[in-house]
Amino acid sequence: MDYSKRPLSLQQQIEKLKSRGLLFEDEQLAECYLFNISYYRLRAYTYPFQDNTSAGADHRFIKDDIWFSDIIDLYCFDRRLRSLLFNAIEKIEVAVRARLVQVYSESYGCSHWFTNESIYKSIAKTDRNGNPTTAFALLMKDIEGEVNRSNEDFIKHYYNKYDNPQLPPAWMTLEVLSLGTLSKLYQLLKKSQEKRDIAKGFGLNDDRLFANWLHAIAVWRNCCAHHSRIWNRRSIINVQLPTNADYPFLDSHTLRTIHPNKLFTVLCCIKYIINIISPDSDLKRNILSIMGDGGNLLDIDEMGFPKNWKHLGVWK
Repeated sequence: MDYSKRPLSLQQQIEKLKSRGLLFEDEQLAECYLFNISYYRLRAYTYPFQDNTSAGADHRFIKDDIWFSDIIDLYCFDRRLRSLLFNAIEKIEVAVRARLVQVYSESYGCSHWFTNESIYKSIAKTDRNGNPTTAFALLMKDIEGEVNRSNEDFIKHYYNKYDNPQLPPAWMTLEVLSLGTLSKLYQLLKKSQEKRDIAKGFGLNDDRLFANWLHAIAVWRNCCAHHSRIWNRRSIINVQLPTNADYPFLDSHTLRTIHPNKLFTVLCCIKYIINIISPDSDLKRNILSIMGDGGNLLDIDEMGFPKNWKHLGVWK
């Protein structure tokens, strides 16, 4: 089937939304928002409040009193939330990188420990062309790609001065790796005292749990980096929850009832780590502040927040 829809003018976009039941107080202001944000981007925020039950649905708004300004309030809340989440994850990313470098470099007494295949699990893989390879080889390819794309002066300095080894030392190389690649590296490492010590340093007694957290946090971080909607997103990664964490996390009832792929669950993990690496963080206060400006359409249940979330272990 060929795509035959034609582009709409800003006024036509407004008329389309009006025909579906959305209310407008100031159409001229709405045109400015649509011109700067785009109809399609705002569609992610109108969609939950429209009838999308079938291919033939007319996408009418399911309530009669939804205003364009309500959609903008929700959009702005999501943008502020994304900024808070991104800033918190940055602290975690920096701490994970620093501890990986310090613990393994000191333990092995080697600047290039991360290139030692023997410290990683042996896992068979296939590359994009279907050729047999290993998880280690794919990881090294990712690392080389990220180092080669880096414009950092310290990377350039290394290559201007040294010919061997091929990659810069751990304290340079890991500094330019994405959180996603750091997560892959940690997950692929064999069980060891070093791997356990890193998880323990973040208050967890199971390195597999910490690897899962890193993976989940990296996925949410990428959503933030690409300015994607997060307030009611369902992640592709289910967060595994601790039952024997070193510090207060969540009570057993809440652990059984929260959704492992909703925002609240990964926020609990982020708050737990932030409490360790940045005890004076104002993450909770900032979340409460932007919730107060979330508008008429904000539903914390859609984000997975229990009604009593402010009084639960990690949030006290």
